[in-house]
Amino acid sequence: MAIAPLIFCTIVTGISHARDAAKIGRVALKALLYFECVSTLALGVGLGVANLVGPGRGFRAAPEEPAVQRYTTQAANHSSRDFVLHIIPDTAVGAFADGDVLQVLFFSVLFGFAMMRLGDRADGVQKLIDDVANIMFGVISIIMKAAPIGAFGAMAFTVGKYGVSSLGSLFAAVLVFYLTAACFVCVVLGSIAACARFNLFRLLNYIRSELLIVISTASSEAAMPSLLAKLENLGCSKPVVGLVVPLGYSFNLDGTNIYMTLATVFISQAMGVDLSFAEQFKILVVAMLTSKGAAAVSGGGFITLAST
Repeated sequence: MAIAPLIFCTIVTGISHARDAAKIGRVALKALLYFECVSTLALGVGLGVANLVGPGRGFRAAPEEPAVQRYTTQAANHSSRDFVLHIIPDTAVGAFADGDVLQVLFFSVLFGFAMMRLGDRADGVQKLIDDVANIMFGVISIIMKAAPIGAFGAMAFTVGKYGVSSLGSLFAAVLVFYLTAACFVCVVLGSIAACARFNLFRLLNYIRSELLIVISTASSEAAMPSLLAKLENLGCSKPVVGLVVPLGYSFNLDGTNIYMTLATVFISQAMGVDLSFAEQFKILVVAMLTSKGAAAVSGGGFITLAST
């Protein structure tokens, strides 16, 4: 219901803000290259850790045979050529009506680049899309207020069907995710910060209030306004901050990327399905696309994972 317009708004906003790239040139290109490399690395780390640790092994969840048969039949009739062609929607409205994430992404990228080419003439449309994005963030926030009820029902169903022992596997999955995310921050981002000659932990201490907001709300969206102000106070150029931060919110959600691949492999292990290297590579490629629409709101990563 909400994910398609949310993806559209965040992707279009991120790309259209790149109109300022003519002024900051190399910074914008470096930012996009960095986002792609690091977010792809995060996806790979999630896959690697899930295969190495295997948090879903021993869960012994029996798959629903009719559902499996339905998806197996669809996969058999869906070639790589069909997959690529399916990315292109028959109509722009159809992509949103069907809720197809890849089709919405495709249209959003085209729309964003078209707005970027229009320059100042697209200011009115961009303001409208920004307002719609804020509304959709509000919709997701309202929906996620019911998330504890949904989580309670899901946990109750899981324990009732698979036994209390299933909680061990679920706890292991959560623990593995947080440990992986912490290691990613310390090792990967710490190394990048060292190469850029600044101390990552001093920066984290500087934005600690924003981090607390993110932890308490499970959303990085709430911390964005104050984060922009603090970066400008540090001496970062306002055009650079205005471009890089919104782009990063759409194109560089490393935590979401780790979660998406780790959760996918966890589910396959819990179902007793062995994924080949080729199948995991396909998951990586698809997640590279869909994760770009995982907006930075509470549950955005989960919603995109479910939609994918």
